[in-house]
Amino acid sequence: MSVSALSPSRFVGSISGFLQVASVLGLLLLLLKVVQLYLHRQWLLKAFQQFPSPPFHWFFGHQQFQGDQELQQVLKCVENFPSAFTRWLWGSKASLSIYDPDYMKVILGRSGYGLLLLNGQPWFQHRRMLTPAFHYDILKPYVKTMGNSVQSMLDKWEKLAGQDSSIEIFQHISLMTLDTVMKCAFSHKGSIQVDGNYKNYIQAIGDLSNLFYSRVRNMFHQNDTIYSLSSNGRMANGACQLAHDHTDGVIKLRKDQLQDEEELEKVKKKRRLDFLDILLFARTENGDSLSDKDIRAEVDTFMFEGHDTTASGVSWIFYALATHPEYQQRCREEVQSLLGDGSSITWNHLDQMPYTTMCIKESLRLYPPVPTIVRELSTPVTFPDGRSLPKGATVVLSIYALHHNPKVWPNPEVCSRFSPTQPLIPALLGRSKELHWEAVCYE
Repeated sequence: MSVSALSPSRFVGSISGFLQVASVLGLLLLLLKVVQLYLHRQWLLKAFQQFPSPPFHWFFGHQQFQGDQELQQVLKCVENFPSAFTRWLWGSKASLSIYDPDYMKVILGRSGYGLLLLNGQPWFQHRRMLTPAFHYDILKPYVKTMGNSVQSMLDKWEKLAGQDSSIEIFQHISLMTLDTVMKCAFSHKGSIQVDGNYKNYIQAIGDLSNLFYSRVRNMFHQNDTIYSLSSNGRMANGACQLAHDHTDGVIKLRKDQLQDEEELEKVKKKRRLDFLDILLFARTENGDSLSDKDIRAEVDTFMFEGHDTTASGVSWIFYALATHPEYQQRCREEVQSLLGDGSSITWNHLDQMPYTTMCIKESLRLYPPVPTIVRELSTPVTFPDGRSLPKGATVVLSIYALHHNPKVWPNPEVCSRFSPTQPLIPALLGRSKELHWEAVCYE
């Protein structure tokens, strides 16, 4: 009689053999990855060899850029390395940070990857399609809407100020800018600042921003699978889903509204359409409507960039003025001279506030709400001084470093500019008494 079952010893032997094969394959894959990283590092060293950098660790990269001292370290590099320097995030990840206007012209003159994230021909098609949404004739009537949103925020501050405690303004300003964008660009009716549901969206955007910067600095989180399994990855997926749900809700609501013949007829009579209506009525060169994916991508971009960066810029302007109360007072007096009777601000008022405008521009220079722009080169590039980068290299346009570059703005931390009678980058910038606007100096 024969026995077909495997004996325990043969079974154990087969398991042992399988584990040995798996171990060998794992080691081979690990070795292959090490070789890939080594070859990529060698490519990076060759690609960036013309651009020096501060000392860095071969594996951990530039550790001095971590934490709260990052911007200060960047400014040290601006002083020591003309035009650009190489920054190593870790041993196999590097980019070129540039802060020279001529260098930036070379990069910005090429086709990008946007309106925020599109590339090549789709980018030009979408830009041409959306340009009418930003025509002056559309923006002028929005001034009243913006004023109403600001007034709602100020009414809340009036109540909070009576509680004799400090106010964290960024959350309030974010709700105000989101309220404005929703009304002006997405035909939203109602007040975002009153509806508490939108606070979750604001929080999700803040979380995504923080998680993005955290991921960029963690070499182990570059792999999508590994990142998705981490706590940060799960948090990012949740925040991303919440943001998408918000966007989908906005699009669906507007589509439903346009099913009403009276609303549709009202839209058709408009000389110029709102941002979302342009997307919903748009046709490609083939005559097709934009896909839901395309519409969501543009709405995501505009919703996020339209409210978050604006909120950041406004908050920094308030910070700059709060730290210089004498200039804040001059701005207040200028505005009161125009609106002393309590009237609402109009489009025509905007060019009658030169001092306030100068303060706004100077704050945006010192504290740009978008401090960097990242590009991956699709073709090789040669800069004005003859140095070059190959296709595939990553370039970081450091807006913050550009506006703190003493070769562009002499005495960048002390002197101010943007007077109507003053050149953009005046040769006599250091001689403040000869400038038309010498008072506003954010030290």
